[in-house]
Order: sequence, then structure tokens, then C-alpha cells
Amino acid sequence: MILPIYLLGQPVLRKETENITAEYPNLAELLDNMFQTMYNSDGVGLAAPQIGLAIRLFVIDATPMKEDFPEIETAKRVFINPEIIDHSEETIAYEEGCLSVPGIHEKVTRPTEVTVHYFDENFVEHTETFKGFFARIVQHEYDHLEGHVFTDRVSPLRRQMIGTKLQNIQKGKVRCAYKTK
Repeated sequence: MILPIYLLGQPVLRKETENITAEYPNLAELLDNMFQTMYNSDGVGLAAPQIGLAIRLFVIDATPMKEDFPEIETAKRVFINPEIIDHSEETIAYEEGCLSVPGIHEKVTRPTEVTVHYFDENFVEHTETFKGFFARIVQHEYDHLEGHVFTDRVSPLRRQMIGTKLQNIQKGKVRCAYKTK
């Protein structure tokens, strides 16, 4: 089932998220719905707060970007209860967008490498290091679990310059090709 994506201004996007257990109700169905929703919206990642759930869960499938970013080997993943436990000191700025902040793309500086401790869809524990663009996607989705959106990471001057657009999204004055709330 394709779910509505919550836009900037919805309180759940700023809420503290909670860990879940393997007994979380209908987890397999939720994951399937999240992937369907992400694909339908032409996204490469989707966090639970973006569909109205304040839980520590996000999905990624960056396969469509594999040609441009060779570091994306196995690009489809489920991250349950993730924690970034390390990151590189080296950073890079790159333009980002977000399904919850439609129509806005800004350069965001992030570490080029992150190490993440997480559980997959079968609650198998992993500690994995991600590099390059895949690391960027992981950090972007992780930010949603921490109550942040990518525009929080742009300079105050840039935020001021896009302020009217951000306000319009919060007021629901935005057109999307996907279902929103």
C-alpha cells in the first residue's frame, strides 16, 4: 500500500523516535509499504517519521543511482534502530532533496564515511561502514530519526533565501506527484 508522505510542518518530523523490537506489529507489511511508497515517490530513502511513525526505522534503495555512484554495491537495505557510531573527519558538500521538503534542493556538507550499528528486517545485528553517496543517503535518513530535515543543515543565509518556500510547504501550498499529508 502506498502511504502519504508527511511534509515539513507535520509535528512527527520533529519528534523523538523510539526503538522497536522484532515483535513490532505487522513489521513485514510496514517495510513493504515503505518500499512501495518510496518507489512511487521516486525516492531513494524513506524514514518512518516521513509516513507518520515516530520509530527508529528507515529503508534505502539507491539502485537507480548505482551507475553514477559505483560505491553503491548492494543498495537496498532496511535499518532498524540505527546508531551512527563513527564518521570520517573528511566532508563533502553535495546537493540534496527530500520527499518531505518537495521542490527544494540545497547543498549539504556531510562526512564522506559513516559507521552504523543497526538491525536488518530479520533483526540480524550489523555494524557497517558506508562511503560516498551511500553514506550521504544513510545520514540523510538518519537525520529524520533525530528530528531533522536536510534544510536544517544549510547555512542561515540559504535558509533565509528559501524561507518563503519552506513556509509554503508548511502551509500545504505545494504540489507533489505523490500522496502527501
